[in-house]
Amino acid sequence: MSKSVEVRDALYSDLAQLMALEHRCFAGDRLSKRSFQHWLKAPNCVFQVILRDQIVVAYGLVIMRKGTHLARLYSIAVDSEIRGLGIGKKLLLAIEQQTLEQGKMFIRLEVAKNNDTAINLYKGLGYKIFGSYEAYYEDNTDALRMQKNIRQMQSLQQLTPYPWYQQTTEFTCGPSSLMMAMAKLNPEVSLNQELELDIWREATTIYMTSGHGGCHPYGLALAAKKRGFEVLIYVNLTGPLFIGGVRSQHKKDIMQAVENQFRSQVEQANIEVRFTDVSPEDLEFHIRQGAGVISLISTYQLDDKKAPHWVCVTEIDDDYLYSHDPDPDDHDVESLDCQHIPIAKQDFYSMSCFGRERLRTAVIINKKA
Repeated sequence: MSKSVEVRDALYSDLAQLMALEHRCFAGDRLSKRSFQHWLKAPNCVFQVILRDQIVVAYGLVIMRKGTHLARLYSIAVDSEIRGLGIGKKLLLAIEQQTLEQGKMFIRLEVAKNNDTAINLYKGLGYKIFGSYEAYYEDNTDALRMQKNIRQMQSLQQLTPYPWYQQTTEFTCGPSSLMMAMAKLNPEVSLNQELELDIWREATTIYMTSGHGGCHPYGLALAAKKRGFEVLIYVNLTGPLFIGGVRSQHKKDIMQAVENQFRSQVEQANIEVRFTDVSPEDLEFHIRQGAGVISLISTYQLDDKKAPHWVCVTEIDDDYLYSHDPDPDDHDVESLDCQHIPIAKQDFYSMSCFGRERLRTAVIINKKA
């Protein structure tokens, strides 16, 4: 006799059954009760279950990254007793549809290299391999990284490997982004805190609206030049940067003095400065020429805060700009969510405008000829 199958959103009342299913399906790398409790209440996810005669026999959890078109299949489980009945496919199609309805265009996932059944399922649904991680799971099994454009607007390109580094302080996004770009051009560049702090000391504005100073595009350009790279600066303002939101006149005076020093040093170093708005098309041109690109954005669309933030632009295609963000969001369990983040070009143009002065700036670096 056939049994009824239902797909619906996970409810908090499913917690006990979800925990039981997790223990039946996985010997390690299990979600904790606390994690389930968090995601059952979190607004930034798609969490669905499949019930068979009112028993939870499968679940899928997709996490959304705010401000981007990227989502991540964080966990999926199907009870071994009902595998081979198409339940996994049914669940994936359901969570893909809900993810699409939330405005996301890409889903990424990790799967054990030796899990041929799951890999074949994902491939059959259009997921493509774009990378791998060694010893990713608790038992040191390697993982494949897979991705699908769930809108099927275009065929998925193979994303080029690009170094990623996580900033170790709240104010070193600029140095961390520059380090990634430098390491892409020169694999001998060592990504570590010592270099991160050295560059910050060389590039800092001293103050910001609050807390420690961030990094000035001129300062980051000088740091790259010092380390043997050719540099180009885009900036659309000729006046002082970042001062508009600072209230203290003393801080403004210090920041102005620092800026004057940077401008003088940039001129002495023969670094080209283009006083114009930088567009995604400009960034695409330089990336196609093999350059490393870092860009300033406002974090408003990411965390509702209007803070300046540097990211490393890793790739651009017809519709999307991809970036490495050195600062994982508090709710991102994995750093993978901060790598090759797809952002629609128009969205990025909006994000890359900071403050009342509508500052746009980017630093382009190249190997010396």
